[in-house]
Amino acid sequence: MDELSAQIRNCMYQYSRAIYRTIKDLIDPYADPDEQLEYRRAVLEACEDTMERLATDPHYFANPDKTLFQDIRRYFPITQQAQVAWAVQEGVGAAVAFVQTQIEAGAFDGGVARCRATTRKGKPCQRTPLPERDYCPSHQHLEHSKVAA
Repeated sequence: MDELSAQIRNCMYQYSRAIYRTIKDLIDPYADPDEQLEYRRAVLEACEDTMERLATDPHYFANPDKTLFQDIRRYFPITQQAQVAWAVQEGVGAAVAFVQTQIEAGAFDGGVARCRATTRKGKPCQRTPLPERDYCPSHQHLEHSKVAA
C-alpha cells in the first residue's frame, strides 16, 4: 500500500506544479525582484499545501479551489485575478476528479472499498461493501436488480 500512496502523492505533486506553472508568470510584475521571488515561493507553497491536504484528507476539504485562490490572490494584480481563478479552478478540479477516482477504487482509507450506491441526498454511501460484492448490507438489494437487468 505504500507504493500506491507514493504514487498518489506524486500525482498530487504534479497537479500542484501544473497549477503553479500556469500562474507563476502572472504574479505582480511591478514588485521588486526580491519581493517577486518571495511571492513565487509563497504561491508554490500554497499550491503544494493545498494538494497535500487534498491527498491526505479528501473527505473534509470542502472547497479546495476557493481556499487556494483566497490564499494566493494577494500576489496577483487585480487585472490578472480572473485568469488566476480560472487556472486554479481547472487545476484543482482535475486533482479532485483524480482523488475521487482513487477513492472509488479504494485507494484511500487503507485500501477499503466503498459501497457503490448513493444516498437519498445524492452523496456516495460511506459504508464498506460485503465481501466480494459492490454494495453494503443496506444496499445489497441493488446488486440483485443489477443482475436481473
